[in-house]
Parts: sequence; structure tokens; C-alpha cells
Amino acid sequence: MFRQRVAKIPHTFGKTVRNGRKCDGNIGFYSSQPKFRLRSHGRNDNIEWFCDARNQLNMGSESAASVTLAAYAIVAAGIISWQAARCRDGWQVWLLYVVERIYVAFIFHWRSNRRSSIPMDGPALIIANHRSPTDPLFVWMNHHFSDPTRGIRAISFLMAKEYYEIPGLNWVCRNLRSIPLQRGGQDMRPAKEALRRLKAGDLVGIFPEGGINPGTDLMESNPGVAWLAIKAQVPVYPVFVHNAPRGNSMIEPFCSPSRVKVSYGDPIDLSAYHGRRTSHETLREVAALLMSRLAEVGGVSYHGSESRHEPKSSDLQQTLSMKQAAG
Repeated sequence: MFRQRVAKIPHTFGKTVRNGRKCDGNIGFYSSQPKFRLRSHGRNDNIEWFCDARNQLNMGSESAASVTLAAYAIVAAGIISWQAARCRDGWQVWLLYVVERIYVAFIFHWRSNRRSSIPMDGPALIIANHRSPTDPLFVWMNHHFSDPTRGIRAISFLMAKEYYEIPGLNWVCRNLRSIPLQRGGQDMRPAKEALRRLKAGDLVGIFPEGGINPGTDLMESNPGVAWLAIKAQVPVYPVFVHNAPRGNSMIEPFCSPSRVKVSYGDPIDLSAYHGRRTSHETLREVAALLMSRLAEVGGVSYHGSESRHEPKSSDLQQTLSMKQAAG
């Protein structure tokens, strides 16, 4: 008799009932919970009681969800602050790396032949081939994976001064500790600054080909790169970038999706040349050694002076300055 009476009670989803209240959920007529059992008297009283109980449960669930989300946000903010604070080169470097990590992964589908060989402690000179203005991004990507627990490091790349001084980009370059070069000048200060940073235990990145290379094989390196490696007495790490995007302007490669691969090579030990007089012959010998190893890592050829092309970028100034400093 009771079940027959309950079965006749209409479902009231959002329908106004007694005292102007609404029921905004399903009504569990046959719930096993005592507080949800229908009473046998007063159809509207029963419906109103269920609506009140359901609304109270919904309000409690919403409050619990808000507290949970707030706790997650606090924990996430704490982790981010901790990660940024432990970056040895400042929170700005950490922030730039996070942006770069997402951008390079999604736009250029970055991958590598193995875990990065770049050290997380001590100085190192990083040499790479130069095919695109985007090359520094690919060299810096996941550089700390040789020991992820040690954190992110800035790599001081030598770059053209006119790009270094562009508003907005200047903030990025300064925080990444880039070394500006004067296009067409004979300023030795960039070479001396690079040497000072290596002596201080920093990472310095350089493209020994000088300008952007339009070909496949490596161009000849200026002996100034060899001078920097010998004078600093640091290991040299070759990094080869495959399939870097190109374009008709400096901006176009940054907007051209591609599939970039980076090959890391073992460090080049130049201890046999430490203490030797940096004669022109010695510098050319060391430069050829560096470029041969870089070509080996990239699976391309290096023919020395036979592969020399006219540079198309102000990056050549970095090697000219160092060569002059060697004299």
C-alpha cells in the first residue's frame, strides 16, 4: 500500500512545491538511508524534506571542492616558488626556461639522441653548428637532464649587438647572460668577457662557423674559438642541431613548425694543448679538431678551408674578436 502511494508521487525536477521551495536533484524514494525514507503522510511534505536534504548535501560538496582546489593551488604555488628560488641564475632564467620548454616541445617537436652531456657544475664551452636563428633554443633545451636534481643553468651565447638591444628581447638576453658583439667592429671585449665567465665557472655557447650555414657540411672555424678553449682550459662539448627551421627573415624560423633533433657528443679534452704557445698553427690544429668532432657528432663532413663560405651573419664577429685577442 505504501509503495503504491509512493509510486504515484510525481518527479519534481525544479518544480515549485510547498512554501515556494524547489528540488534541484533526483529524489531517491527507495534509498536505504533512514533520512531519505518517505514518510507515509503528506505528499508535499515528503518532497520538501527530500529537497532540503539534497540541497544541503550539494552545498557541502561544493564547499569541499572549493577547499580542495584552494589547497591544490597553494601547493602548486609553493612548488613553483621553490623551483624558481633554487635556480642558481635567478628566477627569471627559470621562468624563461619553462616558457622555452613548452614552446620548443610543441612547435619544433624537439628530441635528442641521448641525455644531455652538458655538465651541471663547473665551466664548459659549448660549440654547435649554425643553421637557424633558433639554434640557441635547441641547444639550451633539456640541457640540465644530465642531472635534473641540480637545476637549470644559463648558457651565455655570443650574439649580435643589434639584436641584443631590441626592446623586450633585451630583457631576455640580459637575463640569459648573452654576450653582445658589435657587427663589423674589432672589439675584443666580447672575447675577454667570454673568457672571464669560463674562468668563473659558467657555461658559454658559441657557433664556430660564424654565420648561418646554408649548406649541409660544416664551414671552417675561425682559430679564435680554439684560442678561447685553450686559454680557458675547459672541456668543449659538441652539440649538433638537425633540421632547424629556416626562413627569409629572422622572425620566420620562430614561427615555422618542424621536427628538430639534437645530437650530443662526448666532451673534447684539450688538456694536451694547455700551456702551449697559441701560435697560428696550433690554433688551426685545435680548430680543425673541434670541427671534426662536431661533424662526427652530426654525421656530416668537414673539409677545413675547402668548405669555407662567405658568412651571412654578424656571428662571425665573435671569432674575429677572439682571434685578435689571441695576438
